[in-house]
Amino acid sequence: MVKIGLLGTGHLGKIHLKLIREIKDFELVGFFDPNDENANQAAREFGVKRFTSLDELIDASDAVDIVTNTLSHYECAVKAIKKSRHIFVEKPLANTLEEAHELMKLADEARIKAQVGHVERFNPAFLAIKPYFLNPMFIETHRLAQFNPRGTDVPVVLDLMIHDIDIILNVVKSTVKRISASGVAVISSSPDIANARIEFDNGCVANITASRISLKQMRKMRMFQRDGYISIDFLDKKAEVIRLSDKRESDNPFAIELQTAEHETKVINFERPDVKPINAIKMELELFHDAIVSDKEPPVTLLDGYNAMNIAYQIMDKIERTNS
Repeated sequence: MVKIGLLGTGHLGKIHLKLIREIKDFELVGFFDPNDENANQAAREFGVKRFTSLDELIDASDAVDIVTNTLSHYECAVKAIKKSRHIFVEKPLANTLEEAHELMKLADEARIKAQVGHVERFNPAFLAIKPYFLNPMFIETHRLAQFNPRGTDVPVVLDLMIHDIDIILNVVKSTVKRISASGVAVISSSPDIANARIEFDNGCVANITASRISLKQMRKMRMFQRDGYISIDFLDKKAEVIRLSDKRESDNPFAIELQTAEHETKVINFERPDVKPINAIKMELELFHDAIVSDKEPPVTLLDGYNAMNIAYQIMDKIERTNS
C-alpha cells in the first residue's frame, strides 16, 4: 500500500482527492492547503485529514500529488524529492525551464518516480487511435475554452496549448526544426489566444490554436498522413479514422470505391474506433502507482514535461517578439 498525500485542494485538487480515494492501492493520508476556505471545504466534503504544514504531510507520505498553482510546483516538488518521496506534478511541470531542469536532476539523483499530469495522454479518444499506424505529416488542433479567471495565472500557451504540444511531441517522432507563432492579450495581461506553427525535421507540420476567450468549448485534433486521416475529439471522446487502401475491408460496410487520376481502384475505409469509458485522471494516477510498485518508468516523465515546456516557451518567446 502506497501512502499518498495531496497538495492543493482547488478545483482540480478536489477531483484528485476524490479519485485517489477510489484507488484501493493508495492510502490517502491527507492533504495540505494553506488556503483556509479551500481546505475547510475539502475536509468537510471528503472527511480527509488536513495537515497543518507541507513538511508534515510529506513526512507522512510515500508519494505526493502536487496539484497546487504552477508558481509553487517547484518548491513543493523539491521538498518532496529531498525527502525521497515519489511525486506526481500537474502540468506544467514548473514555472520556468530552469526549475524544470533542476527537478529532473534532483529526481534522478534521488532515484524516485516522478510523473507529470499531461492528462490528455489518457483521454479515451486518444487511446483509441494509438493502435493505428501513426506517421502524420500535417496536424491541426483547436483547443478553445470559455473565459475563466481561474486559469489566467499562466499564459494560454501553458494553460491550454501545452496539452496539444505534449500529444504532438508524443506522436511525431522527429526533432523540431522551426517555430513561428502569434498571439493576442484580450482580457488578461498575457496572450488569451495564440496560434503556433511547428515544423519538424521529418517534414511534418503542426498548426496549433488555443483560446480561453471563445464562446464555445472545443478540443479537436486532426492528423493527416499518407493514405490516412485521423480525427480526435478530446472533449466529446470520439475518434474517426479514414484510410485509403487497395481493397475493401470485409467488416466495413461504409467503404467507398473510387478511381484515381492514374486509373487505379482505391477504397476509402471509414472506421470509428471503440472509445472505452475511461476516467483519464484516475488512469494516470493508477499508472503512477504502478510505476512506484513495479519500479518502472512512469508513462509521462519529467523529460516529457520539460520538452513540452521547452516548446511552449519558444512559442511564447515568438509571440513576444512579434508583439514588441
